Amino acid sequence: MLAPAGQIVAVSLPTDRETGRPRGFAFVEFTSEAEANEAIRLFNARELGGRKLTINMADDRRRAEGPRPPRPYGGPPGPAIGSGGGGGGGPMGGNSWMPRGKPFKTKGSRRGLRGRKRSL
Repeated sequence: MLAPAGQIVAVSLPTDRETGRPRGFAFVEFTSEAEANEAIRLFNARELGGRKLTINMADDRRRAEGPRPPRPYGGPPGPAIGSGGGGGGGPMGGNSWMPRGKPFKTKGSRRGLRGRKRSL
């Protein structure tokens, strides 16, 4: 579709990590900046399949520095953000990487279970 603007070197269609589906945008690399500007001039705000295209130059973005936030479900536990290094505390018993949706009941120690059974 963008070929009338110039020679295309590469096309990249980023996908969603979890679903594997395209994210709704693409990166197209032309042989020169003049060809890229021509593609912007010809195709920006043009309608395709009932939707308006937005064609612009890609920004060079740096990755965020520091630890990534823990994943909400699955995956290895990441470092707890803002923790003082000690364990415990909070509704999850110190497991800050676990999902926050459904509350979970900790089982406690064997001694505590036996003591509760005896008191009944």
